[in-house]
Amino acid sequence: MVDWKSIEMITMNADAFSKLIHALLGLYMWEWFTSLDFDWQFISGKKTFRWPLTFYFLNRYCLLIALIGIAIALNVKTEIDCQALYTFNQVFGNATIGLASINLSLRTIAVWSQKWYIIAPLVAIILGHWSMLLHGILLKAAWIPPQGCVITETNNTLLAATFIYTMSFDFLVLFLTAYKLFQPNSGRSKLVELIFSDGLIYFVIAFLANLIATVFMLLNLNPVMSIIANVPAAIAATIVACRVVRRLSRFTSTGVERFAASTQNSTLAFRSQGSQLRGPKLASTKVTMNEGVDVHVQMETFDSPPDKYGREYDAAGNMRRANVDDPESQEISNEFKRPPY
Repeated sequence: MVDWKSIEMITMNADAFSKLIHALLGLYMWEWFTSLDFDWQFISGKKTFRWPLTFYFLNRYCLLIALIGIAIALNVKTEIDCQALYTFNQVFGNATIGLASINLSLRTIAVWSQKWYIIAPLVAIILGHWSMLLHGILLKAAWIPPQGCVITETNNTLLAATFIYTMSFDFLVLFLTAYKLFQPNSGRSKLVELIFSDGLIYFVIAFLANLIATVFMLLNLNPVMSIIANVPAAIAATIVACRVVRRLSRFTSTGVERFAASTQNSTLAFRSQGSQLRGPKLASTKVTMNEGVDVHVQMETFDSPPDKYGREYDAAGNMRRANVDDPESQEISNEFKRPPY
C-alpha cells in the first residue's frame, strides 16, 4: 500500500506538481495570447467598455499573475520568504476562482433577462463565496534546501469547504442556465441558442474541474496532493468563463452591425428610386432584447416634401393632405372621401 505521508512520496508528488504547473502555464499563455486581440479592442477604444467586463479582465490577469508567482516559487534557487510568496499566490488564485464564478453568473443572469429573483440570490451567494475565498492563509510554506520553497501544511478543512461551495455555486448556475434553455415554448432568441449550443458545455467543464479539486482535498493524501488539482480547476474555470464572455460580446456586436448594414441598404434603395422624399432625418431608438441587452439603433427617416400645390403624400404614395386652392388636389381628395359603392 502506498504511504502518501512519506518523504519520498511527497517529494515525488512535488516534482509532478512542478511539471504540471509548467505545462498549465504554457497552456494558459497560449490561451491568453490567442485572445489578446479581444482585450486590445477595448484598451484601444475600438469597442465601448461595459462594467461587466471588469470581472473579465480581472479574471484573466489575476490568473496570469498567480501562475507567474507559482512558477517563481517552483524555480527559485536562492532563499526567499516562501510564506509571503505563497500567500501572494493564494490571494490571486482564490480571486481567480471567485471571478470565474461571477462571469458565469453574469451569463446566467443574462439568460434569465435580469430577473430580480435570480439576481438577488446570486449576489448573496457571490458575497458568501468571497468571504470564504478571502478568509485567511490556508497554506504554509518554508525554504528547505536543496528543494527550495515547499508546501509544509494546508488547512484542508477550510480549503475543502471553499471548493465545495464553489462546486455547488457552479452547479447552481449550470442548473439555472440549463433549466431556462430547456424550457418548452420559451421563445429562445439567437443569444440563448448561442449559449445552448456553445456555452452550456463551459458550465459543465467549470463544475467538473472544481469537483475534481474537491475530491483531492477531501482525500487529504498529503499537503501536495491536497492542492494539486486546485490550479487546473482555476485555469479551466477561467478559460471557459472568459470564452463565454468573448463569444457573447462578439455575438452582440455582430448583431448590431448586421442591423445597421440592413438599414443602410434600405436607405440606399429609397434614394435610388428617385421618389419625392424629404430628409434624411436621424432617429434613435432603444431595443431591449430578451436577455436584458439594450441595443441603441439609429436609422434615417424621410418625409415627403410638399409639391407646388401644397399636397403631401404618405409612404404608399397616397395623398394625405390637399391644398384648398388647388382644384386638382380637391378632386382627388373628394374621390377618396366617396363611399366605395
